[in-house]
Amino acid sequence: MKELLLAELIKRSKEELKELEAAADANLKFATDQEFKAESKYDTRALEASYLASAEAKRVEELKLDIQILESVDLGASARFHEVNIGALVELAHQGQNRFYFLIPTAGGTLLKIEDKAVLVVSVFSPIGDAVLGLKKGDEFEVQAPKELRTYQVIDFI
Repeated sequence: MKELLLAELIKRSKEELKELEAAADANLKFATDQEFKAESKYDTRALEASYLASAEAKRVEELKLDIQILESVDLGASARFHEVNIGALVELAHQGQNRFYFLIPTAGGTLLKIEDKAVLVVSVFSPIGDAVLGLKKGDEFEVQAPKELRTYQVIDFI
């Protein structure tokens, strides 16, 4: 199941990368096209397109790094160390509800559905991701949310 989750995240990231590269290329061409040269000092279309292309190029590099990180995630670390680690699929209980979380270094906040289970991707740099690292089945932990202190229990992980 973890392999499916990771493969889906990589697939989505690669699709986003392809779309963003095309958009950045189009904006760069627009910004440098002589037909769109500024007609007055108030005509900023080309300048705005160059800013957008620059921001998109930066995001392209970030996405490439995210993909490299995703492709290097070790899905077996939790089993080897018998504790929640990067690459773990964790079932947590909070207020009588059990939910599944996939712990990885990037792509946090993504919601995936695998085998009829909703799984929230959680970055290890998030409050929940950071707090659950190193825990074992049955351990409890607390996370300060904006309005309350939440208590979670590790039900299971793979």
